[in-house]
Amino acid sequence: MAPRSPCIPASRLEGGPAAIAASPGSRRAAVGGHCRFTITRPAPSSPGDTPASGPTTVAGYARELRPLLPPEAFRADPSRLTLVLINLAILALGWWMASRLEQWPTLALPLFLPFTLVMANAVVVLLFATHDLLHGSAIRGQGPRRWVGFMGLAVLWMPPTLWHAVHNRHHHGHTNSLTDPDRSYLESQPATWGKRIQHAFVPSDEVTPLGLALGMGAAWWVHNLRTVVSVLFGSRIRAAATIVPAPFGVSRRERQAIVLELLLIMAVHAGVIALIGLRPLPLLLGYGLPLGLGYAVAMAYIYTNHMLCPLGEDNDPLANSVSLQLPAWFDLLHLNFSHHVEHHIFPGMNANFYPMLRLILLERYPERYQTLSGAEAWHRLMTTPRHYRDGRTVVTWSGERSVNLPLKRP
Repeated sequence: MAPRSPCIPASRLEGGPAAIAASPGSRRAAVGGHCRFTITRPAPSSPGDTPASGPTTVAGYARELRPLLPPEAFRADPSRLTLVLINLAILALGWWMASRLEQWPTLALPLFLPFTLVMANAVVVLLFATHDLLHGSAIRGQGPRRWVGFMGLAVLWMPPTLWHAVHNRHHHGHTNSLTDPDRSYLESQPATWGKRIQHAFVPSDEVTPLGLALGMGAAWWVHNLRTVVSVLFGSRIRAAATIVPAPFGVSRRERQAIVLELLLIMAVHAGVIALIGLRPLPLLLGYGLPLGLGYAVAMAYIYTNHMLCPLGEDNDPLANSVSLQLPAWFDLLHLNFSHHVEHHIFPGMNANFYPMLRLILLERYPERYQTLSGAEAWHRLMTTPRHYRDGRTVVTWSGERSVNLPLKRP
């Protein structure tokens, strides 16, 4: 049984999102047995907007949009596996070079900094390429998929079995709903260390410059840590279960696999550190900076995906996700990860066809499709609170300031 959420009674959590419904227009959950939380369907984002028309679920969009796309958009894309191998090779080369960095002349050390940036980008591409592979059908069979997932995600401290559970199964199945473990915390949830760290690190109108700077490099690792703790210990220790925004369960076999994979990941990182040696400058340039900067770039995308959207139980990608408008070279470098609405409609689609899907969405749902420039998305993140009071309201930590969602179009 999934560990009980502090905001969802066990009887409703076990029944899934449908069991949370209190009426066709709202969803309610008791919080700690003494307060209530309501999700309502979001209103139009501005007075001139029309109410949602057409499909409002992933399955509905898929039925309507798939005939408009070419068959090759849904064929397996093995090139992602090649990208995983290439970027692993880049990291391995960088670690080998860092292990010999003290042999370099002092004046030549700055020459390693550009390669540090190349290594950081390799971390980002590993995440995005592995993300696509584990959604798609290019790799068949549970064993090969797990090992490819391990190769791509080990540098990111993410066991592939945990990734499948938290991302593929729960996040995509219940995007930005009460049962999505990746959503923001509710105002009514306990002030656990997970909630406090997210408040200190995540972009908002309350975050400090130091907290944001530290969080960009550390938030990915903290997310993984709190999720691992919740999954491994949440069924026995309630405090462990409630450190994530929405607790979820895994099978005993999955839990064993997560432990094994986590031990292997620790061995990989220990091996890299042993190769470089316990020397501050090589460790910083060859290990700390590449991973920290890579995590930061990944989080710069991830923060914009759903945090500006209302909570909802319909799993409507046009309501719960935002796509970014970025320069073409960004999209080429990072595998069209900016097309996040598109990804939530067709997770297993060849990402090279997401720009084509974007044009279709803009034509068919111009008032509902949410896309922002990277600068505008980050401006909104930095000028709004991060804690949900209800499905359409975010508030500050103290609850004194509130903002209604969705935000008006620019």
